Formats: sequence, C-alpha cells, structure tokens
Amino acid sequence: MYELKYPIGKPTIPEKISTKDISEWITILEDFPNRLELLVNNLSEKQLDTPYRDGGWTIRQVVHHCADSHHNSYTRFKWALTEDKPVIKAYYEDRWAELFDSKSAPIELSLNSLKALHAKWVYFLKGLTVDDLNKNFIHPDGFEDVGLKENIGIYAWHCNHHYAHIENLLKRKGW
Repeated sequence: MYELKYPIGKPTIPEKISTKDISEWITILEDFPNRLELLVNNLSEKQLDTPYRDGGWTIRQVVHHCADSHHNSYTRFKWALTEDKPVIKAYYEDRWAELFDSKSAPIELSLNSLKALHAKWVYFLKGLTVDDLNKNFIHPDGFEDVGLKENIGIYAWHCNHHYAHIENLLKRKGW
C-alpha cells in the first residue's frame, strides 16, 4: 500500500540546497505540464475515472488536484516575497478533490491551467535572487519557516509523485 500511495517515496530535500538542485527542480516544474498531458491525453472517460489505488483519487481528480495545488503554491511564493514570513492559507485538498469540478470537469481545463501557470511560475522562479530564495513562509499546520528553496523541491517532488501515481496505474492496467 505504501508503494501505491508514495510511488517515489516521500520528499527528501537536502539540508543544504545548491543552485544545481534548484535548477533541476525548476526544470521538472517546466516540463511537468507537457509530460502530464502526454501521459493522460488519450485516456477514455472511464480510464480517467479510475482510482490510482483503492481509496485513492481518480486520474481526473489527480490532474485537477495538481492544478489546484500548484496554483496555491505559486500564490505562497508571492506572499513570501511581499510579506515578512506570512502565515499562508492552508486548504483541505481532500475536500477540494471531492468538489464537482474535480470529479467531473474535463481534464483539459486543468492541463491548460497547468501549462499557463507553470510557464509563469518558471519564469518567476528563474528571476529570483539568492535573497528572494532565502525567504520563508509559515504553514499553519505546524511547519514553521518553509523556505522558498525548499518549496521548489517539494513541488518538483509533487509533480513526479502524482505523475508516478498515474503512470503506475497505466502500467498495472496495461493501458
């Protein structure tokens, strides 16, 4: 069950984050929308509504979740750069995944959103200074001082994590 829930393991962010780490993570963010689209583009409605594991979200919900989550992350970066250690707004991703749009909307809506958001996000990230990257925000779920450098790594992991959920399901089903 752990392998199905965390197919690439939990995030491992180095204590000392290098410029190479950041560059590699930004490349993952840059490539994710197109990689995801290629993975899911030819799936049927029935396939899109298949959970990636028992008790897990459907492929459709995962795609919509990525758009929702990455939109929230982009906003957190903006808050961290315009406020002093802001306490960010958390959201109930599990509840968002149960909303009407997450369960039934065409995935093209979120794929298009991810393309636009990631293009803007990557442009933004590539322009950050060392001082910018050392800024932090506070997550209300007990995570004090989440650094922007660390958050780039977390979201690179997030891309690969959910991509692997879908890819592994396709392999298991022979799709």
